[in-house]
Amino acid sequence: MKANGGSKTATPWGAARLVDELTLPQRAGEKRFASVVQLLEAPRGERLVRFAYSTGGTPRRGPRYAPLA
Repeated sequence: MKANGGSKTATPWGAARLVDELTLPQRAGEKRFASVVQLLEAPRGERLVRFAYSTGGTPRRGPRYAPLA
């Protein structure tokens, strides 16, 4: 798990700041990829969780967002 604490990212609700990130390296046969879960904070303090996966460090499918209550 790594905390970036400052990177900005675009979401459907506007820009958000990356608070924390978890990257889980995986492989299926010869294919290598990583599942990524990010904790984001919107400008008004709302917390969002983004789920995606990446190949070679480049985000691919997703992202999927889930607002935290």
